[in-house]
Amino acid sequence: MLHLRLIVPSDRTGEVTDLLEGTVGAAHLVVLPGVARDPVGDVVLCDVAREAGDELIGALRELGVAEYGAITVERMDLTLSAHADRAKEDAPGEGADAVLWEELTDVTHEESTFSITYVAFLTVATMLAACGVMLDNAILIVGAMAVGPEFGPLAGISTALVQRAPRLVWRSLWALVGGFAAAMVLTAGFAWLMDLFGLFNASMIEAPRPNTAFVWQPDWMSFVVALLAGIAGTLSLTSAKSGALIGVAISVTTVPAAANAAVAFSYNDFNQMTGSIQQLLANLGGIVLAGTLTLLAQKALWMAALRWYAAHPKPPAAADA
Repeated sequence: MLHLRLIVPSDRTGEVTDLLEGTVGAAHLVVLPGVARDPVGDVVLCDVAREAGDELIGALRELGVAEYGAITVERMDLTLSAHADRAKEDAPGEGADAVLWEELTDVTHEESTFSITYVAFLTVATMLAACGVMLDNAILIVGAMAVGPEFGPLAGISTALVQRAPRLVWRSLWALVGGFAAAMVLTAGFAWLMDLFGLFNASMIEAPRPNTAFVWQPDWMSFVVALLAGIAGTLSLTSAKSGALIGVAISVTTVPAAANAAVAFSYNDFNQMTGSIQQLLANLGGIVLAGTLTLLAQKALWMAALRWYAAHPKPPAAADA
């Protein structure tokens, strides 16, 4: 269930409550007259089944609640109520299959910001991966993959393409390209500094490195893995199963490829640098493609499910159970 807290001017409360009362899947409607101070108005509380949430939030936006008041949505982990159980039964579709597009857009927008913190995380992850490739240490590579924050902008691009939001596309693309560029430049300087202290040397980059050689040797399997990771990552965002993102992070060779490209550049090994950049682009492209196709499929399947439920409404006895 989702919990909605709305601030509504008193003269518009009637139409908002009419909308909530007429929404299949809504329950626990509460109106607190005149308690809101900024903006001034009534506070309206309501719980709604996740599968009915996106349509209801869209309808509230059409009423202008987001402009003249406020819409706050919270996820509820546990609701013990016969009314809530009935609301979930009445709502069409399954909650796990529903996509809250407003929430997805907001999350990806926030995680697609070119900020100091974002660049710092990406840079540290790339430096960790540089140590991993130079030492041929797979554990460091996995750790660096888990630290990297690059899935946010990748998901932002996919979401913006599906939602046809060009500003978010460019914002996410800038975070992705600018972030990797900054991280790779700083990692090249880090490699030079490590060489100065005798911790890195040319023989390390030229060694066979069987555990990490895949980083600069892209093939079709790299692209396939990126596609699968993009599907899993997108599903984890839309279904709120954030734990799956860790598995996604350690499945793709984005940060390690960027790290190896930076280190190879610092040692003038342009063959490895080129291969690493190809690996990076293959992974980034595969994730964006898979994420976009997954969101389009989810959108189409959800609309088809709604049409099916509209054509096969539940009988009154089932709805009252």
